[in-house]
Amino acid sequence: MKLLTDEMGINSPSLYAEFGDKHGLYLEAINSYASNDACTPLVALESIPEIEQAVRAFFEAVIDYSTHHASGAKGCFLVSCVATSAGHVEGTAELLRDAIASTDKRIAARFEQEVSLGKLPKNFPCADRAKLMFDLRQGMVFRARAGFSDEQLARDIDKNVKSVLANPEG
Repeated sequence: MKLLTDEMGINSPSLYAEFGDKHGLYLEAINSYASNDACTPLVALESIPEIEQAVRAFFEAVIDYSTHHASGAKGCFLVSCVATSAGHVEGTAELLRDAIASTDKRIAARFEQEVSLGKLPKNFPCADRAKLMFDLRQGMVFRARAGFSDEQLARDIDKNVKSVLANPEG
């Protein structure tokens, strides 16, 4: 707490007055992080016009933040900290579920946009593929945390993109 208050330029009573206790501060940090729309892989997915390139950029961004983060972190705060405390720290599991649902919705919305533009088939399973894409992301982060290199992870990008965008009719 001393490092935190020193970095923020405030004293402990001010911090506790704002958040109540360490638990309240932790939950607010989770909420703030999950509410931030600047998740690099999602920004890549949402900002690149061509869907195949956007999905590829999503996975490339996952690899980058899982293997090259300046802090040495392997993945985002939700993966690195919150997931390990869910079930042990009251309130974290609910916030984690909300963050996952929000991510699923953002990915599905991108697919729905492509369906409406006629670039994906009308019967494209947007919600299911959003969940698949999220789950593939988490697997990549898990592998990075285990020490797989960015080169090893990148070998699966083509397969992951094809799996996510495969035509539901075959």
